[in-house]
Amino acid sequence: MAAGILSVGLELTGHGLLSLAALAVAAALWLLLAADFAVRLTADRGRFRAEADTPAALTAVAATTVLGTRLSQLGRPEAAAALLVLAALLWPGLLLSVVRHWRRRMPGGVFLGCVATQGLAVLSAALATAHRLDWLAPAALALFCLGVLLYALALLRFDFREVLGGAGDHWVAGGSLAITALAAAKLTASPAGAAGPAHTVLRSATLTALALSLLWYAVLLAAEVRSPRPRYDIRRWSTVFPLGMTATACLTAAPVTGVAPLRPLGEVLLWIAVAACALTCAAFLRSRRPARRPR
Repeated sequence: MAAGILSVGLELTGHGLLSLAALAVAAALWLLLAADFAVRLTADRGRFRAEADTPAALTAVAATTVLGTRLSQLGRPEAAAALLVLAALLWPGLLLSVVRHWRRRMPGGVFLGCVATQGLAVLSAALATAHRLDWLAPAALALFCLGVLLYALALLRFDFREVLGGAGDHWVAGGSLAITALAAAKLTASPAGAAGPAHTVLRSATLTALALSLLWYAVLLAAEVRSPRPRYDIRRWSTVFPLGMTATACLTAAPVTGVAPLRPLGEVLLWIAVAACALTCAAFLRSRRPARRPR
């Protein structure tokens, strides 16, 4: 997810080679995880069912839609549409399984229901706009509305203590609003919102969701400064994705809303996300080093 959204953002800022490199990483990781998903589904059904109840299961949907969005951006509508179909097949069963196991005071992963749903909205709207698949626009709009509802429900279950003590996935609280803003921006440019009252409503929704995501960004960044968490945790990749998503949402929203300052803001936030990705990767590599034996 992190590599995929950075690839999208880098393409929007004209860094084609870096974007393709990030896409290659995203595609390789997606294939690896898809193979692992298939093995668990066929050979370890008990473990698969247990993990399908956790919010992390929805990353399968979200990652597939992010990769599909980048392929659509690259001019590969057939591959993007295939990934949309795959994500749409996975989404309802996983979403229902995860939502049934929601509880009070959950970590940031609770927002992945919104992320997966808005990922489908983003990819559907992207295909509708770029490849004249107009019938996808109403579906994207319906998914967008459902994603907003899922965000509100998740917010009621989010443990706000995670802001000061979370291991990284607490950033999804803001990242889910960023992908909501991205979905609204894509819809604003789609056949469903290109003109008339729908355009005005979707433009306002884009700016509102983006403003709220930037507010979350500021709050979460301040919390990181107040309560540093330097040790590596796999959930730190759930920090990189929201950082990249916020940047991409700003870059995408700038032309469709007519708010030009969002473009330079998005460029700054994108390089912050790239730096965060590099630091997280370095921390991961350090964590894999064998411990030195005392002499």
